[in-house]
Amino acid sequence: MSAPTDWATKDFYKVLGVKKDASADEIKKAYRKLARDNHPDSNPGNAQAEERFKAISEAYGVIGNAEKRKQYDEQRSLFGQFKGGFPPGGAGGPGGATYGGGVDFDLSDLLGGIFGGGGGTRGGGGRRRQAQPRRGDDLETEATISFRQAVEGATVPLRLTSDEPCTICHGTGAKPGTVPKVCSNCQGSGMQTSASGGVFAMTEPCSVCRGRGLIVEHPCDLCGGSGRAPSSRTINVKIPAGVKDGQRIKIRGKGAKGDAGAPAGDLYLIVHVEGDERFGRKGDDLTVTVPLPFDDAVLGGEVSAPTIDGPTVTLKVPAGTPNGRTFRARGKGGTRRDGSRGDLLVTVEVQVPSKPSDEMRAAVEAYRTARTGATS
Repeated sequence: MSAPTDWATKDFYKVLGVKKDASADEIKKAYRKLARDNHPDSNPGNAQAEERFKAISEAYGVIGNAEKRKQYDEQRSLFGQFKGGFPPGGAGGPGGATYGGGVDFDLSDLLGGIFGGGGGTRGGGGRRRQAQPRRGDDLETEATISFRQAVEGATVPLRLTSDEPCTICHGTGAKPGTVPKVCSNCQGSGMQTSASGGVFAMTEPCSVCRGRGLIVEHPCDLCGGSGRAPSSRTINVKIPAGVKDGQRIKIRGKGAKGDAGAPAGDLYLIVHVEGDERFGRKGDDLTVTVPLPFDDAVLGGEVSAPTIDGPTVTLKVPAGTPNGRTFRARGKGGTRRDGSRGDLLVTVEVQVPSKPSDEMRAAVEAYRTARTGATS
């Protein structure tokens, strides 16, 4: 006799040659005829007849029984809603199947919950689901770096404090010399099942052990039975070039350690960037303002501007340059994430002498005379 988990892949009505709404008498009559025709005693040495006889007996054992027929019909109705029906024998291993949308699940687990068969998290004789290792928590911290570190990138030390597997009980939560016991409510699965009013059963973390599957009778003095305790450590984190003030960086695997070999969580670092007296930022470019003598603005000349990495850059200024004009020094800005360099945007600020000398005053008065004479 097949288990309930095999029923979804077999059409017992077709095996007996009857309709799905056939009466109990019609099913019985069809079975007797087929069984007589295919009985091994009537077909000695006929392996095909023997296999047909087994299939006929299996089909009648299910739909010939009122209670089993009801379960079978419910199961066929439930799974018949999945796109593509039922591939013979399932997929993905014994009892497994893949249905519409490419969703894989364990058929025996689902049907065990419905019919009390071999799957499920609770119940007599069923296999017990093992409690899954718990991934470490994600952590968040902050770091303040200089303007230059933000532009060029930097490696900074971070002090982290988090709850991690207890160093005394090694994550069991039990006092040394004792061991936790299996939770009697969930049988160690960490999950409990509640009926939803239909053929489906809802699973949720066990309310007694809170999903751990274990009960600690003698708690560890350090962690109080939780299996986790505060721990501090220092790590070095590489901050990429071009990071912005307030930017949140994800660093995989640097969060709290996981339980029972599970992976660590992630670390989220919020970066604060200090200001700089000389430089500013505009996208991937740096900005700087430099003084431009009045005569150079009128007659043309050169201006020197500092760069973030030290050496100055010299730019030519054409005659008649107005105050506030910006010049671009390509490749003299900060480092981008891809390793290339941004530009340095140099804005000139025309300088007017506050206390001109006699010679300077005379030169300006001559300029005024020439200007007014030219316009009169």
